[in-house]
Amino acid sequence: LKEIIFLPTSILADSDSFQDVIVKIERPTYQKPFLGGFKNRITGVEFHNAGSQTIPKKQPDKGIQLFCRETQTVFEKNKPQQTRNTTSTQMTKIGVYVSNVTDKLIIPGKYLTAEEYHKRRLEAVIVLQKYFRRWLAINVVQNLREEKRLRLAWEAQEELRKKKEKQEKLKREHERRLNPKTKDDFELLYHALELWRQEETERINGTLTGAERKAALCGLLEQEVQLIASIGKHKINADEENQQKAILRFLDKCAQPKRWRAYDGKVTEMDTQYTLRARELFEIYRSISMNDIPKEERMDVLVTLRRTVKEHECKLTQEIVELIEREVDLMSREVKECNLEGLRKRICTLFLQYIKTPKFNPEVARILKVPPDPLKLYKNVNFCHGCKNYLPSTEFPIPANSCTIGRCRLCCKLNNEARRREAFLKYRLILENLRKSEAGYQDDAKIVFLVQHQDLQYMIENIWGCQSALSACSDLYELVMVRWDKQREWSPWNTILLTKDEADAHLKLCNLEKAYEEAFIHRIKHKHIRAKYYFAQIPAMASFLHRSDIQAN
Repeated sequence: LKEIIFLPTSILADSDSFQDVIVKIERPTYQKPFLGGFKNRITGVEFHNAGSQTIPKKQPDKGIQLFCRETQTVFEKNKPQQTRNTTSTQMTKIGVYVSNVTDKLIIPGKYLTAEEYHKRRLEAVIVLQKYFRRWLAINVVQNLREEKRLRLAWEAQEELRKKKEKQEKLKREHERRLNPKTKDDFELLYHALELWRQEETERINGTLTGAERKAALCGLLEQEVQLIASIGKHKINADEENQQKAILRFLDKCAQPKRWRAYDGKVTEMDTQYTLRARELFEIYRSISMNDIPKEERMDVLVTLRRTVKEHECKLTQEIVELIEREVDLMSREVKECNLEGLRKRICTLFLQYIKTPKFNPEVARILKVPPDPLKLYKNVNFCHGCKNYLPSTEFPIPANSCTIGRCRLCCKLNNEARRREAFLKYRLILENLRKSEAGYQDDAKIVFLVQHQDLQYMIENIWGCQSALSACSDLYELVMVRWDKQREWSPWNTILLTKDEADAHLKLCNLEKAYEEAFIHRIKHKHIRAKYYFAQIPAMASFLHRSDIQAN
């Protein structure tokens, strides 16, 4: 392609005339060769000494490809070469002597075939394999010996731990029987008394007859009465101590500041005027309920108490002030401390009533069980056929198979202490552990919170036989209930009774059919069918039973 420009130009034709002509300029599209010149360093303009407008001559096409990849690619090749080495050998001949002192006499040995060569190599390889396998076997035996040593040490440690725990448990039970303090302690004490009575009755019936038997039974009855009276004295003392502790816990709970957790995890505490008031009253109550304090300190506490209650004028505060003045008067007359105990108990009781009044202590209103509005007491109130009292529904133990509301908790406890004297602590512990484990799954389990310890007792005694399904361990303190299929929520038809170690191992299984034998699985399924048949009669369990069947399908 060429770029042609026509440019009009005036040229001098004569001495005084000009002629216009058209000059054709062809601007080439190729780079002209540099034939010499110079370049202005400031402006960058190049000046050529020579130049031409002649188009270079184009070479004719010869029909041969002159430029290609093959002609421009170099292939290198390495090839070893052995140069010639000219040697010569000189032998002994006439006129030439060659010494043979350094010569060696070579005798050909036995010819080794390829089969013999490979056979010898195979034998050498077998020898190497023997030594290598011996080394591996030594390592395996050492590892097994170390694992055995660790296992035996762990078993000995576990045996020692279990023995120590058993001793501590027996020691705790012995201590609980000697110094009972809680309801469970007295329940165990009555249960031990019943076991002792049954053993003595069997011994008397088996060894004595006639009048001797009757006399022995009368003596046994007198001993039982004495023991029951002794237990009753312990119970009265424990109730007084527990009541005082409960009062202090109640007042301390009222005096606690408001707490909330911030976004960064820090806990913020804030005291309000109500919590400060509750804390002040709590400190005063703790001071006046203390015994064996000096006379001067007692006088200061009474003065502080009188100044506090005088802030409100009512019949209760007037009675408290009168009792305070009476005690101050008696103390000024040097009356003995033992004669002032009744008066001081009255002051503590009235002041506690003052603290529990929301008008004087507003913070106590949110903790009192009895609502300020009497109309709310009429809701969820039921009649106890034992003590003939109207009580809230929370005071009635209602098993899952119960259709009516019978006796309250206190009447049931008194009936158990007077007749059967059973200990339900073991079943309550199993139920508490079961509820804790189910709460850890966080799958909205509901059945376990409907089941009461009476239902659990029926399952353990009548369905599972009070023993572990695997090891037949009959110690209820060592047994726990867990899910049979951990993918479904716990229910009486999806459970198994095991020891704690067996339960931990069971929950780690992924496939029950591969882990247990078919006969064992069939036996567990049979127990589940019995539990399902028992709880199917309960209306509250019918919906859960239907839902579990859908999940199983």
